[in-house]
This record gives sequence, structure tokens and C-alpha cells, in this order.
Amino acid sequence: MSFLLESLILHKTVKKHYLSLAKGAECQVTYIWIDYSGENLQCKTRTLNKEPTGIRDIPEWSASWMDGNLIEVTLVPVRMFRDPFTLDPDKLVLCEVLDSNRVPMATCIYIMEEVREFEPWFGMEQEYILFGLDGRPFGWAPQGSPFTRVNCAVGINQVYGRDICICHYKACLYAGVKICGTNAESLPSQWEFQVGPCEGTEMGDHLWTARYILHRVCEDFGVVASLDVKPIEDKLDTSGCHINFSTKEMRSEGGLQYIEEAIRRLSRRHSQHLRVYDPHGGADNMSRLTSQSSSTSSFHVFSTATSCRNVSVRIPGHVSRRGCGYFEDRRPAANCDPYNVMRTLVETCLLETCEENDDVEAS
Repeated sequence: MSFLLESLILHKTVKKHYLSLAKGAECQVTYIWIDYSGENLQCKTRTLNKEPTGIRDIPEWSASWMDGNLIEVTLVPVRMFRDPFTLDPDKLVLCEVLDSNRVPMATCIYIMEEVREFEPWFGMEQEYILFGLDGRPFGWAPQGSPFTRVNCAVGINQVYGRDICICHYKACLYAGVKICGTNAESLPSQWEFQVGPCEGTEMGDHLWTARYILHRVCEDFGVVASLDVKPIEDKLDTSGCHINFSTKEMRSEGGLQYIEEAIRRLSRRHSQHLRVYDPHGGADNMSRLTSQSSSTSSFHVFSTATSCRNVSVRIPGHVSRRGCGYFEDRRPAANCDPYNVMRTLVETCLLETCEENDDVEAS
């Protein structure tokens, strides 16, 4: 393992020479797409003769997907970013995946077209934990971490990996990702970044790209960023991806009534949401949402409150005082697909798909 770490350091040092080499008008474009599992990302790079001025200048490409069998899919560019790793004029491009019949593998964009008049805004809070290549949480001693759990901590005896967090933040800003904040979480090597506000599918595009950049930054530091919802089995601490949601009506004067109506709708479809709020049909959230900590709710019971964090959906205190704003759904898991979360949220809150009864108790 020590030999591997030394090799990583050497590799990154040597790389600086090659990145400094001059080139002509050519542009390297890295295509990024979500794999069949809906959890992981893949990428590959091609050369264009000149810098693209927009997404239409980037051609489609083919790739292979493994769904038990090796199948060919088409990558359709949907969102372009600056490349923070090889720098201008190179680009990152997030792609939609089409099957062999050119049918999109995701349907979120069609739902968002239906609710465009509501002007839905989203913000998501991505938690993750850093691991070393030895499989232990980054910076932890073999016997574990002796430190007290505290959010937003400062000090080498409280947090590990701040350099990684800062570099990821700067790389996202360079790329054009709508990252809006970051903080240390309750475990010493656990962090969070926030993306938004974004309208419609833009939220998913920016969050997935921020995840890609996180994994690439961690490659340079020789660590692993895990989105596992229960990263350490013997700890209560979990990782989520809370989503903040609002519409034009919710953000306007008197909007609190629309927020409360949306939450009532959510309370009637609790189990349906949990089935799509992680990529394993709710199994991940069943281990995460145990209501045993001060920041998670119960998997089995829907709950809501103002200025309270151990509930399914919360209304922030300042929103209650102003009478308008947004609400926070705290149930999505860290490894969720944001497109699925957004689609289900707007279907329940804005479209006529709300069922009066649910098989999970609400309170």
C-alpha cells in the first residue's frame, strides 16, 4: 500500500510537465455519463478541431453500457462546462444516454416541461465521506476517531481533508458549476457541498458534474469520495442529499400556504418517494432513516416541522417568519439520482398524481 501511495505522488508530479505542453487550436472534450446502475459515472475524451462555442458544436458519441450484457448506447451532449483539470479551452460535457432505439434512459426532462409554468427551483446538499486507499476513513487511526462529532468544525483535531474540499469548490467554480457553499459534517472526514438554486433539470446536470469533479479531485489526492449512505457501520452518522424546493408561488408573498399544501401531498406518498430516493428501491434509506440521530427521521413515519432537522420535510425558521420561500425534503440518500428525486417531487407537489392513501403511516 505504501508503494502505491508513493507511485501516486510521483505520477501527479510528472503530470505537471505534460499539462504544460503547448498545443494548437485543438480542444479536448471529456464526455461524462451516468452508468447503468444510476450511481456511478463514466467518462472518455475526444479531440475537436476547435473550441466549441456551445453544446450544438459537440457531436454525439457512442459508448458501452454493462447491464448484465454489453450494450451500445448513444451519448447526447446536454450541458457544457469548462475543464478545471486540463484548463481552457478544454471542456467537460454531461451527456444524456439513449438506448439502441434512441429512447432516453431518463424521463425527468419531459416532466419538467409539464411544470415549466410553476418555475420550479431546486437546491441540493451533497454529503460525502473521504476514505484512504486502505479502506479506513481518511485521517483516522486504526482504532477509529476519538473526536467529538460536530458540524462545521475547525482544527486539525476535528476535521480531515479540508484541502480536498477547498480544491473541489474552486474546481467547480472554474467549471461553471452552480456550487453555492460547503461545510464540514459530523464525522472528521465527512463533508458537504451545496448546489443551486437551479431551475428544472439544470439541478441534476450541475450536481452530477459536481460529483464527477469531486471524484477527479480525489484521484489527484489519492483518496476515495464515498456517497455510501451508511459509510461506517458502527456509527450512527449517515450521508444524505437533502433537496430544497420552491415554485414561483411559494417564493411570493403568502407562499407559505402553497408550501404547506405541497407538504400535505408529500405526506400521502411517503413510501413512493422513499422507493426512488435511493438507487436500491429504498433499501439504502431503510438503514439510514432510523430516527436515532438528531438529523434523520423515521423511514416508516412521515413527519414535518418548522426549524427541526430530525423530520422528513422541514420548513426553515426564516421561511416560516417571512411567510414564503421553500421547504427542505431531507429524505433523499447521498447516492440518489437527482433527476429521479426531482421528477417524483414535482409529480407529487405540482401534478395530479397524488394518492390519498399510502402504505406508510404519516404523522
